[in-house]
Amino acid sequence: MTKRFAPATDRNREPLLSVLRAHLPDTGTVLEVAAGTGQHAVFFAPQLTPRLWLATDCSSANVASIASWCADKPSPNLLDPQRLDVLDDNWPVEQCALPEPLSAVVNINMIHIAPWACCVALFRGAARILNVGGVVLLYGPFKQKNVRIAPSNEAFDQQLKAQDPQWGIRELEAVVAVANQAGFECRDVISMPANNLSVVFHRAEGAPE
Repeated sequence: MTKRFAPATDRNREPLLSVLRAHLPDTGTVLEVAAGTGQHAVFFAPQLTPRLWLATDCSSANVASIASWCADKPSPNLLDPQRLDVLDDNWPVEQCALPEPLSAVVNINMIHIAPWACCVALFRGAARILNVGGVVLLYGPFKQKNVRIAPSNEAFDQQLKAQDPQWGIRELEAVVAVANQAGFECRDVISMPANNLSVVFHRAEGAPE
């Protein structure tokens, strides 16, 4: 198994851990979608007990990397990684038995490096698997209405679109609208280092099942 390494993960993990501690439900299984290398999973899991942590990714190579990190840094509350593509109509976690029910979805640095359909599918899937009070937490760069975009983010946005026209930094208001349609309310927008945001959504009362 090939273990991958992303330098940015080590830079943002401490600020992210503080947000996760403050905003995740106290119990249940946290589903990490697009977990990448697996570095976040092995860092967060032991520090977020008694919650369980389930890392997933659509790339088989990334799932192998996650498994390698988990083997080197095991934790009792770290579940075996799974392959998950947000665009699938049914996610594997909807069929498998978990030790604790899913209580949150964490998605770090995905929606700007994926087609917009992945953002829509992320919230649709979260609506299928989370009960009222369940949390979706996004992290990454966003554009905000009436807020001047940082030059570094503007350059990053142009770079992303040059790689793939379907990619790019998303308008936060558009993401919130998609979340609302899926039955989630935006509860908090938290400024993070390097011109990023953490955005916290809760599954609302009366949301469609």
